Amino acid sequence: MSTEPLVIVNQIDPAFGAFLRGLDCAPTVIDTEDPDRPWIIPATTDVLITRGRRWQDAPASAPELPRLRWVQTYSAGVESYPDWLKSGRIVTTGRGLTAPQIAEYILSSMLRVERRIDEIRARSAADWIEPQLGTLEGKTLGVIGYGAIGQETIRRAQAFGMQIVASRRGGWATPVPGIFGLGSAEEVMSRADHLVLALPLTPKTRGMFGSEMFSAARRGQHFVNISRGGLVDQSALISALDAGQLGFATLDVTDPEPLPDGHPLYTHQKVLITPHVSYVGAPEVERFQAKVAANLRAFLAGTEMTDVLVHARGY
Repeated sequence: MSTEPLVIVNQIDPAFGAFLRGLDCAPTVIDTEDPDRPWIIPATTDVLITRGRRWQDAPASAPELPRLRWVQTYSAGVESYPDWLKSGRIVTTGRGLTAPQIAEYILSSMLRVERRIDEIRARSAADWIEPQLGTLEGKTLGVIGYGAIGQETIRRAQAFGMQIVASRRGGWATPVPGIFGLGSAEEVMSRADHLVLALPLTPKTRGMFGSEMFSAARRGQHFVNISRGGLVDQSALISALDAGQLGFATLDVTDPEPLPDGHPLYTHQKVLITPHVSYVGAPEVERFQAKVAANLRAFLAGTEMTDVLVHARGY
């Protein structure tokens, strides 16, 4: 390692730059000056700490960044970053930062469907009737993708007495207590009363949930997507809802975001769309600070870093 101070470009916010300057490794920290063009950074940059804003507009060819050895992203997904930024250097992600609050959003969406609390408000004596309500207890939660979000969701769902079925990319080498590990997403779809997508968006998963996958769903299923809108064929989703194959869809993500005005998903009676906010409401900044500090120590020491991007998987 060079004895020169490490040059870190911070594209999070000024407060995060102040945090970096306070670390004991005494890095030189440059706060971004052009948030609309995050690829414009000094050639002396050793480390880039960035988030997904505007990277989709990056040029196809890489600028000259001969010293850039490590990129830390705030987001868990990396599909919005250009390939040249992710190639030839270490890339670590913000995986898991917002998993607890996303899991709470998922549980809230399932409770809303079962308990219908927004529909049963009494406004007069005439509303004082006993409605037909469901319960999470004894229902089956299906989770496709067993990463941080999937695991946080499962932990909470088990407290409600739900049965858990799940699938994961690498299969199940050993059993996980309390989880029925299944071999495919189709099997999970076929058993779940509430189905949660917790997958990254990669070339292999884009459009994965279309008419064929929905035909495998347990009839009347509640379909929840908090991952990426590009996982879902939205026309096929509408058809499955109209046919009753799916009973309801809660979507915190769409493709594109936002959907254009007049899109049929906005007004569909069996759909709730929220504006990609499931991650909001917990101290992810403090978690990110701890993650970056630990990774920075590992980077300087040449030891193993956490949440390193595996290029072959795309996440």
